[in-house]
Amino acid sequence: MIISNSQIELINVTHAYKTAAGPLPVVNELSLQMAPASFTAVVGPSGCGKSTLTRLIAGLLIPDHGEVRLHGERVTSPRSTVGMAFQNPVLLEWRSILDNVLLPLEIVPNDLNRSAREERAGELLAMVGLSGFEDKKPSELSGGMRQRASLCRAIVHRPEVLILDEPFGALDAFTREDLWQIMHALRTKEKITTVLITHDLRESVFLADQIVVLSDRPATAQHIVVSPLGPDRVVDDLYTPEPTKLLAQLRHQIQIAQGREVA
Repeated sequence: MIISNSQIELINVTHAYKTAAGPLPVVNELSLQMAPASFTAVVGPSGCGKSTLTRLIAGLLIPDHGEVRLHGERVTSPRSTVGMAFQNPVLLEWRSILDNVLLPLEIVPNDLNRSAREERAGELLAMVGLSGFEDKKPSELSGGMRQRASLCRAIVHRPEVLILDEPFGALDAFTREDLWQIMHALRTKEKITTVLITHDLRESVFLADQIVVLSDRPATAQHIVVSPLGPDRVVDDLYTPEPTKLLAQLRHQIQIAQGREVA
């Protein structure tokens, strides 16, 4: 095992999908490092390979060349220590909100009894403002409330890594900003290494410690920048000079990746 100070490492990762027309290159010689308990946002043109990157980190895909490592250990299969949340919460309608959140604890090996599991789930639901909704069915909740429950489910088993694939993309602007603040509070308390895929540059600047701009397919790390926002950030901070300047820089990088501007 290689000892590393990074929680997640991608080392010269190259991957292509097999198609009837031949290999479709998606990621090319991509190298990234993500520190323990850090939050990394990944942005880039549509179809550039952002979601492929998350599948490689989770072990759902194995790269054709290069390595993905978690805590210095090479990823060769899906990992139970990785939690995931998506744009569609995919909650099970026949289960209550509490039982939906508890689902990973029924699958991932752990030493918690039913009472301890419910206590853990209840704490998370309280953090996201869903106390009192434990016995409701998903259809009885709004879209934003279902996404809050989905976030709780993704971290209830205390994963080492949390992957978020556009979890707020289908929500209205007000609900989305509310969930940004909730997500920031969750990652601060839980100290999970988080990877966010998003098309929303404001979301990336608000939530992330570092922002990675991927080039067009096959993706490489075109640009990496650190967010200027501190640990006590609020959404209004996005309208201060440094974040505003960074947003303009990121827009420029996306346009370069799309071939609309030169570096």
